[in-house]
Amino acid sequence: MAGSMDTDKYYVEKEEITFDSDDDFAYEEVPVEDDFVPPELEEDLEAAVRTIREQNEDVEARVPREPSAKPSIIKKPEVVDDFVRNFLIRMGLSRTLDCFQTEWYELQERGLLKYNDIGTVPDVYTRNQELDNEIEFLQKEANKYKGAALKAKETYVKLRKERDFHRMHHKRVVQEKNKLIDDIKRLKRHYSQFAPNMEALKARYEAAMKEKMLANLERDRAVGQVNGLQSTLKNIEGFQGSGVSRKIDSASQDKGKTQKTLMMERQKREMDVAGGDVKELSKDFKRYPNDSEFPVDTGVNPYLNQVKAPPGHVTRTGGFHLSNTFNAHSYPISGVALHPRKQILATSSDDNTWKMWAVPSGDIIMTGEGHTDWVSDCDFHPAGSSLATTSGDSTVKIWDFSKAACVHTFTDHTAAVWSCSWHTCGDFLASSSMDNTAKVWDINSLRCRYTLRGHADSVNTIEFLPFSNTLLSSSADKTISLWDARTGLCAQTFYGHMHSVNHATFNLKGDTIASCDSYGVVKLWDVRSVAPMASFEVGPHPSNKLAFDPSGGVLAIASNDSTIKMYEVGTGVVQSLVGHEDAVQCLCFDRSGEFMVSGGSDATVRIWS
Repeated sequence: MAGSMDTDKYYVEKEEITFDSDDDFAYEEVPVEDDFVPPELEEDLEAAVRTIREQNEDVEARVPREPSAKPSIIKKPEVVDDFVRNFLIRMGLSRTLDCFQTEWYELQERGLLKYNDIGTVPDVYTRNQELDNEIEFLQKEANKYKGAALKAKETYVKLRKERDFHRMHHKRVVQEKNKLIDDIKRLKRHYSQFAPNMEALKARYEAAMKEKMLANLERDRAVGQVNGLQSTLKNIEGFQGSGVSRKIDSASQDKGKTQKTLMMERQKREMDVAGGDVKELSKDFKRYPNDSEFPVDTGVNPYLNQVKAPPGHVTRTGGFHLSNTFNAHSYPISGVALHPRKQILATSSDDNTWKMWAVPSGDIIMTGEGHTDWVSDCDFHPAGSSLATTSGDSTVKIWDFSKAACVHTFTDHTAAVWSCSWHTCGDFLASSSMDNTAKVWDINSLRCRYTLRGHADSVNTIEFLPFSNTLLSSSADKTISLWDARTGLCAQTFYGHMHSVNHATFNLKGDTIASCDSYGVVKLWDVRSVAPMASFEVGPHPSNKLAFDPSGGVLAIASNDSTIKMYEVGTGVVQSLVGHEDAVQCLCFDRSGEFMVSGGSDATVRIWS
């Protein structure tokens, strides 16, 4: 029964099974005579077995093998009632099926159904049913193949678009390659003309210097003759009342001298007079009267007394968070600069323009257009009244805010200009260029005061130490150098980087230099001992820009991996600020250190506070 259960319990009992050992078994000795078979009988037995086997094989070969009959499928016609039942079941008419079966079986039992009525279904109905099933199956297959065809069509269209895109990209690359080849050929032809032009200019320069020297000598001789004649006239006027005796005495004295001696004395007297006149002239002579004077380099930065490290400075690297983002340009941003006294930000971009914004709101104030190529850097005048910009068109421009226009353009560079920096006094501007030089410009006389030569490759950045005449440059020749802006001479060069140095900067005290290269290696240098203090990697992506916070305890690094690395100088802790969607190209701290501004290849400015 279903409800009953077998309640008997079974237990497994432990039972020891002993195995007989073959070693203890007593074998009976079998005599050899019982099993002995003569050799002739053994041979006869093998022959008999072989004969019987051959006979069996012959019999099997003579008996014909019947082919295995394939099972046949007998298809019986379907009867009417089964046809109706199958139809009702397929259509889901269960109640109609019950009524049909009840009435059918009732009439069948009474014998009221005729044979013709309950016979088989005509083949045409069966065939129609099979065709309907086949049509339904084919319809499903057609739908499935239609879906596959549509999917294949979408894939084909997508592949065709990708093919067209790659073909267009290939054509564009080929055009750019041909343009670069033409530019290289043109530059080679241009550079090939430098040597004869330089020789011709050198010859002209030497000839001009020679003519200048001869002209100076002629001028000095003429001045000496004039002075001699004037003194002679004075002597003649003074000697007119002295009588003939003094003339006779002088004549008798000169009588003993030869004509050659008298001529030499006269020339010497004229040269002495001319020399004294030239000295008097050169004392007050100034070739460029509008040149500015470099201020006295005291080495004192008044901003140091205003810097106060924020509380919890050890963890300041992780204290910055993204507070605002705004789209500033249509192309990557290459430089940012903060106004010295107001909450104003200047940005430069590859779209050939610079713009000024109110921070942190991001409202635009001014737009500057005038460069014919990308604008690489910008820097505010210390007074905040003007802005300097550098560009790939080999120029440096000064923009006056009161006039809302460019007031001067320096064109002495022969290649793209990368960066610029104002002297604290505001009378001098330094710029670095791809022509392997840096230049110091005088804003009052509007001329190049010095050209800093010494780097063997592109000078990527230049920067004045605040309240000092010292310049710091970084170059693609893997070095950084210190220069004296008053003389244009290199004071010190730092070696250690293995790749192109993208940027170098001072801390506010001026005793530490930070530099970064194209492989993400960052180095800290002690200016006094001219030795590296620390070196670490934030690569393998290039590091583009560096900035010390005002306290000098945190170093921000703009990286090509779209992050900003915050390095704690005291502990060596490195943390990342994530926010940009592409490479970070530039950054700077405000003077109080409360917030930081960064710009990147995603054409956005982001403010971190």
